[in-house]
Amino acid sequence: MKALSPTPAAIAQPTPQELALSGSWTARGIGAIAQQLGAPSAPSTAAMIVDGERIEALDTAGAWVLQKLLFQLRDNGIVVTTRGLRPEFAKLLEGIVQHAVDRADKPMPATSRSSTVLEHIGQSTAAVVEQSVALLGFIGESAAALARCVAHPSRFRGRPILYNIRRAGFDALPIVGLLSFLLGIVITYQGADQLRQYGANIFVADLVGLSMLREFAPLITAIIIAGRSGSAYAAQIGTMAVTEEIDAMRTIGIAPLELLVLPKVIALVIVLPLLTVFADVLGVFGGMIMARTQLGVGFGEFLDRFVTAVGMSAYLIGICKAPVFAAIIAVIGCFQGFRTKGGADSVGRQTTRSVVQAIFLVIVADALFSIAFSALGL
Repeated sequence: MKALSPTPAAIAQPTPQELALSGSWTARGIGAIAQQLGAPSAPSTAAMIVDGERIEALDTAGAWVLQKLLFQLRDNGIVVTTRGLRPEFAKLLEGIVQHAVDRADKPMPATSRSSTVLEHIGQSTAAVVEQSVALLGFIGESAAALARCVAHPSRFRGRPILYNIRRAGFDALPIVGLLSFLLGIVITYQGADQLRQYGANIFVADLVGLSMLREFAPLITAIIIAGRSGSAYAAQIGTMAVTEEIDAMRTIGIAPLELLVLPKVIALVIVLPLLTVFADVLGVFGGMIMARTQLGVGFGEFLDRFVTAVGMSAYLIGICKAPVFAAIIAVIGCFQGFRTKGGADSVGRQTTRSVVQAIFLVIVADALFSIAFSALGL
């Protein structure tokens, strides 16, 4: 049989001083009285009786509506008396009224005031200090994991290392080569006018060789890898953290640092110097083409001057920066990945932080290298 629909709730006013309630005051039945809640009225000095004898059913939703009606009458200065409610209905209504009174008496929470500039600086400084301490701890844990692998070479995971060498090294050759080639062209093009004015066209080899080998090639390669591989490391580990794969690895006895961090660091330390050499070659080649086009310096003349002007020290200075840059990029990417918490938005946030922090620290390290080499007379 089909269930009977509840009788809709209703409000009647047989006399100006009386309200008669009837029907089912439940979530399904109170929709019909929405327009009647503001209808009852009486003089502000009058008393009114609310008769609930014919209420058939009452639930929490209906009790809230009834409580709202009673409060509305009292707010208009009417003395309200209820009668005829079943004991269970009266008890439910009393609980709802008491809850409303408690909420009304509870003081409102103080509105949050906007922080001052000094407070904002302090909070930002505290966050930077906390993250720096966490990074130092992560570096220490990674170093301890590396020491364990050195003590027990069987713990090194060869296949992940080779996989990361391919992904971070071989797959990055096109973009690194293209940008280095274009950078060599830009450097030569910008210096061509000045060199032509003084008849020093041949010195374009000095300009391109020293700038590319010492500074631009290792720096642009590190920035490209930070945006390409560093972000991939943070996204991969962050996704694994969100999906609790890292916790599962710890549960089955696999050290996450040995599987996820060390292969990436080792692979990047190996491939970044090789990518830097590749960037040196393409950057100098781009400079040679532009020197021939803009300054009339042939390939043979360029190479003769290049060998004379650029010593082995300039080449080695650029190469020795690459492993340091690689360690910074890999460690920052993995560190931000492990700090991922929550959902997909956190993965994106930590990935962005990894790229920004890696590039910032790479530039800082490059500046420190320049200061150190200048002090050493190199």
